[in-house]
Amino acid sequence: MAKKILVAFDDSDNARRAVDYVAKSFGKDISVTLFSVIPDTSTICDLESPELIPYFKAQQSNFCLLEEKKKNLLEQALKQAKESLREAGFNEKNINIKLEPKKRGIARDILAEAAEGYDTIVMGKRGLSGVKEFFLGSVSQKVLSLAKDISVMVVD
Repeated sequence: MAKKILVAFDDSDNARRAVDYVAKSFGKDISVTLFSVIPDTSTICDLESPELIPYFKAQQSNFCLLEEKKKNLLEQALKQAKESLREAGFNEKNINIKLEPKKRGIARDILAEAAEGYDTIVMGKRGLSGVKEFFLGSVSQKVLSLAKDISVMVVD
């Protein structure tokens, strides 16, 4: 049985179901980390290139404000997920939250974190919208295909 669980969390309904699955399916004495990767938008917010189309340049500050709001909403969702686990009987000191900026790609960043001594990755089946998934592939699919020496549970 797993002792250290990494829950890949992106504030989607599927990610919340993954948290619920952990709460119902694992012993309450394990360590759980709720892990989110924040896409790096700071470089877009700081762009000053003359090639930027005028519309984007005019809307750049609004875009950056939306990204900051999205980060705040994700932080709140992570706190709620932690509280759900605590209410399910998990010891608060065994529930960790990690919010990291994207470094190599969301799936690769999840796997890099998992390599830090986790026994199992638990994640929702999908987090992306259908359009994004069509173009980018699902994160869960990428994690499954790239995972080595670690169990991955995909919750529907």
